[in-house]
Amino acid sequence: MSEAIEDRAGGLAALGSAYFQRRYAILFYSLLLTIAASPLVASVGLGTDLIDWFLAVNLVAAVIPISGFNERRLLLIIVIAALILRFATGWLNQATLAAASLMIWTVVALVAAGSALSFAFRARSIDREHVYAALSAYLLAGVFFGSFYWVLEQTWPGSFFFIGDFSPNSAIYFSFVTLATLGYGDIVPRTDVARGLA
Repeated sequence: MSEAIEDRAGGLAALGSAYFQRRYAILFYSLLLTIAASPLVASVGLGTDLIDWFLAVNLVAAVIPISGFNERRLLLIIVIAALILRFATGWLNQATLAAASLMIWTVVALVAAGSALSFAFRARSIDREHVYAALSAYLLAGVFFGSFYWVLEQTWPGSFFFIGDFSPNSAIYFSFVTLATLGYGDIVPRTDVARGLA
């Protein structure tokens, strides 16, 4: 019996070690999956709940690689509290608290993006994991700023000029248009707050 427990503990340690060797690669592909799945989920009509789950998984995956134990534990507690708040407010139909939880997600994601960039810049020699860390920081900023833009439009309607519906997918699209400096066309920030964030 004790051998089975030791084998299971050894297997979990090996799995944890393998994860930490490829943590930013996993985060990068998870973010790519979220970006690709988001419009598909919306076109099928499943709503934003599934995308919220994707974002939640990405956020946890982004916080786990943070090197400081106390910082990681604090951010995980904040993420779990924000997750509970986000999904509880959806059931209770509290739009203001749901928006606040998405803002908390964005702040935590930006802290995690900063940590990923710090990891990438501290490298003495560049390997795949350091490149994935930098790419993950870029995607984290794009995806979670997109959710922040969506919250801004939900909280203060008219913050953006757009044709049609300003959905979470539209907000993520606008975020990457802004990050890539492609130029505005179909979605344009109208208020000073929206322009300042962009």
